[in-house]
Amino acid sequence: MTIGQPTSTPSSAASQDEPWDLLVVGGGTAGIVGAKTAARLGARVLLVERERTGGDCLWTGCVPSKALLAAAGVAASARTGHKFGIGVAEVSVDFAKVMDHVRASIQHIAPVDSVEALEKASVSVRTATARFTGPDSAEIDGVPVRFRQALVATGASPAVPRIPGLSEVNHLTSDTVWGLSELPAELVVLGGGSIGCELGQAFARLGSRVSVVEGAPRILPREDPLAAAELARALLEDGVDLHTGSGVARVEPTGPRSGVLHLDSGQQVPFSCLLVAVGRAPRSGDAGLAAAGVEVDDRGFVVVDDLLRTTNPRIWAAGDLTGHPQFTHTAGVHASLAASNAILGVRRKVDLTAEPRVTFTDPEVAAVGLETDRVPPGLRTIDWSHSHVDRAVAQGALGGFARLVIDKRGRVLGATVVGPRAGETLGELTLAVTRGLTTRDLAGVTHAYPTYNDGPWNAAISDVQDQLERPATQRALGALARARTWWVSRDH
Repeated sequence: MTIGQPTSTPSSAASQDEPWDLLVVGGGTAGIVGAKTAARLGARVLLVERERTGGDCLWTGCVPSKALLAAAGVAASARTGHKFGIGVAEVSVDFAKVMDHVRASIQHIAPVDSVEALEKASVSVRTATARFTGPDSAEIDGVPVRFRQALVATGASPAVPRIPGLSEVNHLTSDTVWGLSELPAELVVLGGGSIGCELGQAFARLGSRVSVVEGAPRILPREDPLAAAELARALLEDGVDLHTGSGVARVEPTGPRSGVLHLDSGQQVPFSCLLVAVGRAPRSGDAGLAAAGVEVDDRGFVVVDDLLRTTNPRIWAAGDLTGHPQFTHTAGVHASLAASNAILGVRRKVDLTAEPRVTFTDPEVAAVGLETDRVPPGLRTIDWSHSHVDRAVAQGALGGFARLVIDKRGRVLGATVVGPRAGETLGELTLAVTRGLTTRDLAGVTHAYPTYNDGPWNAAISDVQDQLERPATQRALGALARARTWWVSRDH
């Protein structure tokens, strides 16, 4: 039996007269979390997934990409050992075994999201295709069911741009790249966002000749330009060629998988393998949403309000198909919120002010809250370079920094962190943004030494010190010190 698949076909339970309290369509992160949340609240829940539970994050996204990056990191460390006075022989990469490690990582985590785990949590599961037929009805492989409420969580899939000649090449996406059995000799990655940069760096470190093509003026166009520049330097050191600021005019096939990208600039970029990573499109076209009275926008994203309710008050939506940030953690949190609203009738609202995001390259790029490169009037930024972080100095990882956005009261409203394990450092800053904590709050907490978290901590300390050096503050502190001196002298 394949992990995550049920041992039986849809039973008569799916067609019984009693409506389901919650019908969940989609078995990825949002569907799983939403179904379990509703079941814990006492609801009778049916989850329908047409392929395998676990979703993109488990099978083609977060888990396999991080496993691949881990293997690539080992190869890179071996090649750069000379920086620490360690001689290493030529690195040999067995790509088949690398992919074995990737698959083993998936299989290790898969039981957590399996059908068995869901059923143990009192969720009924069907491996089938669900399609809405009305505002409170659906069909599961043709079998009619009714529901009191529903949660749509069908996610998104890799977007493929309309470029002349692209359809004539057997290109890869973040879904299909895991089927490779041999390391590509000459890999071109179309797209310089998080997915493109992660996979591009991984394959370069494993031995492929990699080019990243991004139409925007720089890679990671949504991130702080300083963060993008740090990652660009790292990619160049790994041998990645970067082509930015020019779109792709056409693709010229030279074989089933090989070809040449012709850029708008006139430059030609040959490839033996092409990976398309230009974003993700919602899976909303074949769910029968129109029959259920659920509207989608012109890009196919399901229209939801701040409660995650669709235009049909019986139906809710969460995850990548809503147009909200397409992150696994966002999908899980939003699905729990939607399920609670649906089952309990509470009115918990979505808050997108502190959505953390991480690009898991080396160095990692992590950010939360307000953008740190476009600060509105009345706010300010404080920076702390890794050249002043002792852990970074000791490990020779100076290409990083922490940047905080601060308001007049010293509250942290946004942050960008670049460096090893920046995603872990981001947790404290996400809490700060969410709870309105100030630099004084961060500076007053004892932090373990030496860690990369010293970056934002020292940035907070420096901000508090700057506040103490303001003329008004200095006058007040001076008066307090003089009063204390007088009091102590009087006692003596």
